[in-house]
Amino acid sequence: MNDSDSFDPLIDRPPSRYVVGIDLGTTNSAVTYVDTEESPWRIRVLLIPQRVSANEMESLDTLPSFHFTPVEVGQTESVQASTAGSNKKSAANSSAKSTSKDASFVGAFARDESTRTSGRGIASAKSWLSHSAVDRTAALLPWHAAENIERRSPVEVSAAFLRHIRGAWDQQFAGYPLAEQDIVITLPASFDEVARELTVSAAAAAGLPKIVLIEEPQAAFYAWVYKHDANWSSLVAVGQTILVCDIGGGTSDFTLIRVRQSGRQSGTGSDNGSAHEGPTENSIEDTSTGQVTEASKKIQFHRIAVGNHLILGGDNLDLAIAKYVEQKLSGDSKLAPHQWEVLVGRSREVKEQLLSADGPDRLTIHLPGRGSSVLGGGVQTEVLRQEIQDLILSGFLPVVDLHDKPETHGSGFQEFGLPFASDPAITRYLADFLTTHLGSSESCHDSVAKCKPDIVLFNGGFFASPILRNRVIDQISRWFANGESDSAVSDTGIDSAWRPQILDNDRLDLAVARGAAYYGMVRRDQGVRMAASLARSYYIGVAVPKVEGSARLSDDASLSNDVSDASDEMMAVCIMPGSAEAGESFTLSDRPFRLAVSQPVEFSLFVSSVRLSDQPGQMFSLDPEQMKSLPPIRTVLKTKSRNEKRAVAVELVTGLTEIGTLDLAFREVDSDRSWKLQFDVRSTTQTDIREHLASGESQGFVDEETWLACESCLASVFDESGNGDPQQLVNSLSAATGLHRDEWPMSLLRRIWDGLIQRNAGRTKSANHEARWLNLLGYSLRPGYGVALDDWRVTETWRSVNGKLNHATPSIRNESLILWRRVAGGLTAGQQSALAGPLLAGLRALAKQMEGKSIKGSIPIRPEESMEVSRLLGSLELLSLHQKAELGNLIFSLIAKPKLAKARDAMIWALGRLGQRTPLYGPLNTVLPTAQVESWIRAWLKASAMTVGDPIEQLAIVQMSRRTHDRYRDIDAGFRGEVLKYLQRNSAAEHLLTLVRDGGQFDAEEQSRVFGESLPQGLRL
Repeated sequence: MNDSDSFDPLIDRPPSRYVVGIDLGTTNSAVTYVDTEESPWRIRVLLIPQRVSANEMESLDTLPSFHFTPVEVGQTESVQASTAGSNKKSAANSSAKSTSKDASFVGAFARDESTRTSGRGIASAKSWLSHSAVDRTAALLPWHAAENIERRSPVEVSAAFLRHIRGAWDQQFAGYPLAEQDIVITLPASFDEVARELTVSAAAAAGLPKIVLIEEPQAAFYAWVYKHDANWSSLVAVGQTILVCDIGGGTSDFTLIRVRQSGRQSGTGSDNGSAHEGPTENSIEDTSTGQVTEASKKIQFHRIAVGNHLILGGDNLDLAIAKYVEQKLSGDSKLAPHQWEVLVGRSREVKEQLLSADGPDRLTIHLPGRGSSVLGGGVQTEVLRQEIQDLILSGFLPVVDLHDKPETHGSGFQEFGLPFASDPAITRYLADFLTTHLGSSESCHDSVAKCKPDIVLFNGGFFASPILRNRVIDQISRWFANGESDSAVSDTGIDSAWRPQILDNDRLDLAVARGAAYYGMVRRDQGVRMAASLARSYYIGVAVPKVEGSARLSDDASLSNDVSDASDEMMAVCIMPGSAEAGESFTLSDRPFRLAVSQPVEFSLFVSSVRLSDQPGQMFSLDPEQMKSLPPIRTVLKTKSRNEKRAVAVELVTGLTEIGTLDLAFREVDSDRSWKLQFDVRSTTQTDIREHLASGESQGFVDEETWLACESCLASVFDESGNGDPQQLVNSLSAATGLHRDEWPMSLLRRIWDGLIQRNAGRTKSANHEARWLNLLGYSLRPGYGVALDDWRVTETWRSVNGKLNHATPSIRNESLILWRRVAGGLTAGQQSALAGPLLAGLRALAKQMEGKSIKGSIPIRPEESMEVSRLLGSLELLSLHQKAELGNLIFSLIAKPKLAKARDAMIWALGRLGQRTPLYGPLNTVLPTAQVESWIRAWLKASAMTVGDPIEQLAIVQMSRRTHDRYRDIDAGFRGEVLKYLQRNSAAEHLLTLVRDGGQFDAEEQSRVFGESLPQGLRL
């Protein structure tokens, strides 16, 4: 296949007049374009109108990637109105205004205002698109939002930038709407598949449904080729290796490009041992005429390697400078959150000025004050150019050995929500990348010298500083001087006999956008094409029967991850090699697989950027060091017959789309039936926050005979002909397994769940039957995740139970509350909100009733129900912060009421869950603000009825004061001391004191108490 095949998202429309390149950057975005009617064509920069002050608009060549919601919405709207009357270009900025109830804007003024006002600005939205530990479609930004600020998802913020760009374009090219032009958008080479799909979604939300993606290092290289279109072929030679170092505001990307002889055929000995290099018909063409030149016939560029995803870039430098300045200002104490946010913004300016070639020798940093003791209401300190340079070079670009590896400790930045790289030393990651990829090439086995990159191309705002560029070049020179390792080079100097050649790429802030536009022309067969292999291999997990102690691929291999046989082993089959290029497809027809249809299945996917020589169809043991887990695909492969629940023989067909995403289809053998799989982005982003690592299955399986005995117990109670006693069912199951119910493995628990769901009708036999059915269903599915397909199981439970109780008795209602509390971790935010709504209303009515106030509308929760209602509401971690705060306040108004004495422990437990500093299963943006939680603790310590005399009370107060080393989540340091003294006076365990004083993890027993009952055996939350 080639660019004109069905993988091309622009195939259905004729070529547009303009080709547009968009760099959707972490710190700055830029737009370039080509007018194809211009001859010879040129790449031009789009000037983007944007607000630069409250009353001034200006057209700039970049759009700072910042989003800001002002303090006074009405004031902002009046500013927009006055500006619109005096400057027609304000139409572009108004296009970026949020459709929500509050006003917002993006660009230069948004950047500047974010440094002055805490909790209202959004930065680094692009980094959040690649953050797999949160729901990337959820409204979670600003991460530490000010009160009454509406949060937005990373997708929404990215769409706001693109919407602003679309408005700017449409204003200047009224007859040629941006949505109708060929658009190429850049993204980091290391973006995962979900981040790529979310980028496409953001573009669609901005009214740009037809786009092509290109990876930023490729775009940077295309920009260099464009700049040197007259002489590029004289600057490189066949056999050389080009290293692209692309470090922007949010990520570090390393890419290797090999200069090869044009027309080289696959199978002649490729880099990294790959037996397939993809199409070789991509010839080198002159940029203006599109004609093949004699000088360029000899050369092709092939991308051969891409580094792993690293959230490590300019943002990290800003944070490091801010930490350094904070220590100068306050020693070991931390600045107030509003001071810290201003300092981070100011640190970005310090970095840009003091690391520049002609920067000043020193700068003064001013911060707002926090309290009457601060002279003049603010604080200030001076930083020197040399100390900042030393800080950055020693921390981020230290001199290391070529064979050094990155450290694996946790990131020091705890309060920003993003999974920053564990080791800030970029040079260690670069060394690891070079030794991993170049060292595996057949041309590099003789000596280190043969592995060196001959040429370096810098890209990204990080390298705007010549100081940082020079340090990287010095380090590479040390590694490869005289073809020897660093240990052979004198400490007193660098061998000047060899240094890598530097490819000049001016305007690093525009290079990627220029390269994107150039690639758009390459797609029209004009320009120099790079043969960009995928540079990462993909795998699918299969369950393979063990034979004589080892696994082998056979006709019995199953593509379902819902393994039910203890003798099966999970293996990885390569489905897309690293040598693949856009448009290629592969069919794994040598041996068919067994595929379950008309029933839920989970497909585990893995990716490796180091196993580039693996070929489609090859099977390997899972290697977590070399294969990284991707969010699984969960689906039901439907057939015409709903009753066709069986395994069919299929072969896999995979393809690499033009926009760089993976196509995966199953084709039935000897049939024309096929099923195409795609990432369900919303489902994936919600489920990959608890990445499935087969923790549940790892606990083992019971033999089939034991399961049949368990199934017989279920049938005796819930089948129509059964006459068993539901009250004795758990005892019967324990007798059948020989295990106490706390010892049942999760694989057995989930099979019990399945047996109960199949016998749903049996719960209608009596109230006792329904009570036992509900109780055991929740117990067998707790905590709602941990085993493949648990999200589907929770959905089926919701459909079967919510609003469908058969017996209207208090015990049945209570059992339903217990069920939802047990599986709360698997419920979506919408499901949790649906459960909480009527319960909160009933709790409000109960509070009024207890105060002797009149009640209208909602029926109060009965006192005897308040225990399980409190426990359920406390377990719903995905509720809004407003709901959580209201619930906690209601609990404080009720907790000392004599009529609710039996529910007091449950309310205390719920309060601990509501105010916890580290969620049990929810993302960090679900944590309540410290001010709210501190008010509860203070009230607690003052209440005469409250004594920390029992484990439930101790655990709750520890949950609310446990140290996280995150300034936004931790209670005030001085107040923490008061809490510690209070706990000590009441004989709290030493481990609980340690959690408050120093932080750490709950032990297994404490974790079960936080969960509310015993956890499934072996499970850690």
